[in-house]
Amino acid sequence: MDEVEFIIEEAKEGMEKAISHLKKQLSNIRAGKASPNMLGSVMVEYYGSQTPLQQVANVNTPDARTLSIQPFEKSMIHEIEKGIMMANLGFNPMNNGESVIINVPPLTEERRKQLSKQAKAEAEDAKVGVRNDRKQAMQELKKQDISEDLLKSSEEDVQELTNSYIERIDKILAVKETEIMTV
Repeated sequence: MDEVEFIIEEAKEGMEKAISHLKKQLSNIRAGKASPNMLGSVMVEYYGSQTPLQQVANVNTPDARTLSIQPFEKSMIHEIEKGIMMANLGFNPMNNGESVIINVPPLTEERRKQLSKQAKAEAEDAKVGVRNDRKQAMQELKKQDISEDLLKSSEEDVQELTNSYIERIDKILAVKETEIMTV
């Protein structure tokens, strides 16, 4: 594999990372129904250190509006409740002595619009990442000792790659927005 192909491949890897980061960020934005991913950012005090909720409990969705958190140790119930409150997700956890239960309220129209804006901002960040990868690849290509024709052709390849990733980001955003706005 020559240097030009390597540069283009590196740009592609960077763009792929931007897409996977976008998907991860969008999975944290709730869209009407309960999902264990909603609690992905919750940290719990566990024997003196902050630990992700998924490492101290099982998170399930018995129905579309409820999250059930079953701690591995019953003594963790209070810490889990505290962690959920500290994460400031807008949930009000309740416990029944065995597990923590969260009723996920339906989204208001205003909240849906806020979440849609948040999703757009995440998509824009991903696009900026893709464009930065393009810029870096273009700079690397210009540093190479290659013919003008090959340079032009390589730059066109990088631009096509960029356009295809921007398109993918727009499609991912459209799906998420539909999911958010569906009541």
